Amino acid sequence: MGAPIAVYLEIGEKRVFASALEWPGWTRSARDEQRALESLAAYAPRYASVLKAARIVFPAGNPSFRVVERVKGNATTDFGAPGIPASSDVKPLTPEEAERICALLAASWKSFDGVVAKAPATLRKGPRGGGRDRDKIADHVIDAESAYTRKLGLKLKTPKRDDSAAVQATRKTILDAIRKSAGAPQSGEKRWPPRYVARRMAWHLLDHTWEIEDRSE
Repeated sequence: MGAPIAVYLEIGEKRVFASALEWPGWTRSARDEQRALESLAAYAPRYASVLKAARIVFPAGNPSFRVVERVKGNATTDFGAPGIPASSDVKPLTPEEAERICALLAASWKSFDGVVAKAPATLRKGPRGGGRDRDKIADHVIDAESAYTRKLGLKLKTPKRDDSAAVQATRKTILDAIRKSAGAPQSGEKRWPPRYVARRMAWHLLDHTWEIEDRSE
């Protein structure tokens, strides 16, 4: 796969997240650092397929990783979601970096939409009978993205999932905000750096994309 992939680890008391810094959406977790990195490597082919559908080149071969930072997690980490940006996320975006991030986030949306469209309404339950069905997951993703928009300094009405025009307009506003952030300070009170917003949003999309795939009958 060439040069090692730069990864940062978010370390909670019960869970560790491993995130590829330059590849939003490629984030996996486990109970310790080694297992988190192993899970990240195991999901490389699934992440590559997301990018292939969007015609984005992803390095071939088995990945190797270079851990560039370890950050202390919080209650969100232990709950099961990443919650802490990397220190490098505050670095100003170049216009080229902003476009690349937007392309990767758009690819994650495309993958999620495609899987939802093909999945059965009722998904296979887990060992204890838990888990949302398809439409509940899709609604949850829409609701969560409304929270992410506020982290970009946007105030948008949550679109209805079946209103395709409103959903697409919201996504365009998010991408435009990331593009417009290029060259500007990347942090502020009550906001996340745009790099991190894209990474967190893409993680959430792909985590549920793969859940739906795995639980489809």
